[in-house]
Amino acid sequence: MLSHVLSQEDDLMMKQSQHFLENAANCAQLAERAPDEPSFNRYKRMEAAWRALATEQDWLDGELPPAAPEPA
Repeated sequence: MLSHVLSQEDDLMMKQSQHFLENAANCAQLAERAPDEPSFNRYKRMEAAWRALATEQDWLDGELPPAAPEPA
């Protein structure tokens, strides 16, 4: 029971972006074990999407500065 409570506390203390990065890592592992190229590509796209969400979440949380405007 105590380990379950500690696990819940760890989840509450973990940043949302960290959960996204864990999902990205899981997708990377799935890509490594993909049976074919379309599956590999799909998992890599999912990994990239989770990483982008983590970056966006850090920005929303005020941990990253806004991106500089692109030069004209």
